[in-house]
Amino acid sequence: MPLDEDSRHLLAILTPDDSPPMHEMDIHVLRDAMESRFPDREREPVSSVEDRAVVGPHGDVPVRVYRPELKDTPPVLVYFHGGGWVLGSLETHDAICRALANAARCVVIAVDYRLAPEHPFPKGLQDCQAVVRWVREASEELAVDGERVAVGGDSAGGNLAAAVANCNRDENAKPLCHQLLVYPVIDAERATGSYRENAEGYLLTALGMKMFWDLYLGDSAASKSALASPARAADLTDLPPTTVITAQYDPLRDEGEIYAERLKAAGNQVALRRWDGVFHGFVGFADRLSKGKEAILFSAQRLRESFDA
Repeated sequence: MPLDEDSRHLLAILTPDDSPPMHEMDIHVLRDAMESRFPDREREPVSSVEDRAVVGPHGDVPVRVYRPELKDTPPVLVYFHGGGWVLGSLETHDAICRALANAARCVVIAVDYRLAPEHPFPKGLQDCQAVVRWVREASEELAVDGERVAVGGDSAGGNLAAAVANCNRDENAKPLCHQLLVYPVIDAERATGSYRENAEGYLLTALGMKMFWDLYLGDSAASKSALASPARAADLTDLPPTTVITAQYDPLRDEGEIYAERLKAAGNQVALRRWDGVFHGFVGFADRLSKGKEAILFSAQRLRESFDA
């Protein structure tokens, strides 16, 4: 189906005709642009929001704890924001985290991991791993259920969530109860059909993704690492129940769907759902796109099922 009307209208606002291509823009300008998008956007109320810092291998990692109104000891979703490992912050994904906390009836802990190119791979990933370990260790202090911990993220955050889940299994740590991968970045090779079909014109471009990968990896040898590129993982068995969300008009669509099928073939429980008529990032605009809201509710339902299993 063609791009739906709401998505076309929003895309015109986000990418005016006189704006330069993403890959030609200074990253500081891109960061400012992402931070300033729609300052009037709706944010769901939650019972409490607390900013904290977690000790990581490279220094303190800022986190934000979203706590909805819950009576029992709640499960936890550790959430990693998108932005090509280069953009994004606690603020840019505040609305998503609030919505997921309410709909999934869990505490959401958002991670402000170190960004490239100042902090290239694997520093951001190591920050994310440190926060997941902290949630387990500090569960009593946090008043959360350390046995019911999920990870999730969108775009580059989905990449980090997949890598954290794989590492968690390899380290024989307590199993995660879910991984939520929202239009995840999975493969540094960028050779799928959706990269060709949606190379430009839909917010995230193929050349923009190349820029992000180059800035994240720093050293080209890192592209061969399964920690950077989960598609390179030889073993995908014994991973937590997984939700993969993709968008029709997204360069990343096919790699996310291929990864979901590989996870399923390896014996994991997987729910894969593509939203047609929308572009990369649509979940982050749930206050303006009804399909973004649908995807959040679908994700929350999947999380609740895993938390209650």
